[in-house]
Amino acid sequence: MNDASTFTALLATQLTDPFRMGLMAALLFTTLRNAAVTGLMLPFAAGIVFVAGIIAMSFPQSNHPVWMVVVAGIVANAIIGAIMVALWRAFRAFQK
Repeated sequence: MNDASTFTALLATQLTDPFRMGLMAALLFTTLRNAAVTGLMLPFAAGIVFVAGIIAMSFPQSNHPVWMVVVAGIVANAIIGAIMVALWRAFRAFQK
């Protein structure tokens, strides 16, 4: 398998990881609660990178290099985070 198909398979696996989704939901909740003081985008972006790194270090995958797992995690977290923020904003718009 080449690197592109390996990365795509790794990304697909990470996009469907329920643990990652739960951490991203908790990150969004925490970021929204503190947004008045810290802002929204910078803490959320830092959390995306942190969650990707902590999962890669906590659950190592011997068949993939660590850098590839972290990069795929950042991409997966960004996708999941964007979906969650869009859902939150849609919810808030319909709530008014």
